[in-house]
Amino acid sequence: MLSKQPFERRILIAFILMTTVVSGLFSLSIVAVVHFIEEHLVSMQMERELSGVLSQDMKTGSAPRLDSSTRFFSSQFPEYAIPDVYQHLPEGFNEIVNGEDAFYVYVEESNGHTHVLEQEQDEFEARENALFNVVLAGFLLTVVAAWGLGLITARKIMAPVSRLAQQVRHRDQLHPLAPPLAPDYPDDEVGQLAAAFDSTLGQVRQSLERERLFTSDVSHELRTPLMVIATSCELLGEAPLSPREKEQVARIARASEEMRELVQTFLQLARDKSNEAAFSGDRSLAAIAHEQAGRWGVLMKEKGLDFQLIEDGQDTGQYNATFLATVMGNLLRNALHYTEHGEVRLILESGAFRIEDSGAGIPAEQHERIFQPFVRGTQARGEGLGLGLSLVKRICAKQGWQVSLESEPGHTCFRVTLNNGA
Repeated sequence: MLSKQPFERRILIAFILMTTVVSGLFSLSIVAVVHFIEEHLVSMQMERELSGVLSQDMKTGSAPRLDSSTRFFSSQFPEYAIPDVYQHLPEGFNEIVNGEDAFYVYVEESNGHTHVLEQEQDEFEARENALFNVVLAGFLLTVVAAWGLGLITARKIMAPVSRLAQQVRHRDQLHPLAPPLAPDYPDDEVGQLAAAFDSTLGQVRQSLERERLFTSDVSHELRTPLMVIATSCELLGEAPLSPREKEQVARIARASEEMRELVQTFLQLARDKSNEAAFSGDRSLAAIAHEQAGRWGVLMKEKGLDFQLIEDGQDTGQYNATFLATVMGNLLRNALHYTEHGEVRLILESGAFRIEDSGAGIPAEQHERIFQPFVRGTQARGEGLGLGLSLVKRICAKQGWQVSLESEPGHTCFRVTLNNGA
């Protein structure tokens, strides 16, 4: 479709179509005017010749004085009998084509008699064909010239837009010292587009700067109180407390540790991907899996679930510990919340892992939505806000991992395909 063509090509096509329509109408007008004038002039000429034959030659009894290409017929004079082909022609000018022969025939009714003047039009036809050929050639040359001129014009029109696109594509526009684009262009539509881009880019830079400052503040402000909470829990753990009090202290300690890891995850997500040191792999899949199994396995057994860690393949990759632990931990938490009885299995593969549970399952129509922020299953469990799977999706997208879901009543499987430690 035309709307899906490149803008430069659309300009060229519009230019050619406009030229074709205008030149076509002009060519047709020339042909129509020539045909009308030809018919009018020939008709007047033949009328004068027929009147001269009738008023001068036939009255004196002499033969019609006509050239070799013109013949006279009349119902009044038997020696000039009208041919059958001209018997029923209307009065006035007529054009007769019979195979390769063409004639002009002028018919006049006078005093109950019909008079006919026939004139061969081979010469006129040759001139007319020559004129048509010239008009056709001019039309085709006009279309070709329109294509060349339209191509030059379209490229000239699109040159500033292409230049702006190249600048936007190849320059680091988010760098604070990147110069504005608008001064490079005149105050026209392209200049207004560049100014709008500069304005929008300025707002993006401000948003990124606010986010950078916020994450920096989070890293400094939250770590201190979290450390205080963790230290206090350690001290309380050594104090003589009742079993219920110790259970509450352990719960606070787990929540503090989860918050610390979550803060670290969000800090790394906010960092630039170009900082490779922040995303380098430093832990194996098995080490992180055993660590997460030790944390979540206890909670699952307390709930009455059978938890298993199965190594189904040997993986030699090294992964970012913060990201991989967050992904695995959120999927295990999800399995814990949505499995009331049965089992949960953490299965390690070569370059991947999967978490299977015997929960109620996730309806097929929710498989895409379940990874969106603040979306929870129809049978929501726990006190979460529906951000766990969204965070899993964000981390996998940033690391180049793939997360997939297969679910039916009584069985749910999340599978994460890793990029072998990249």
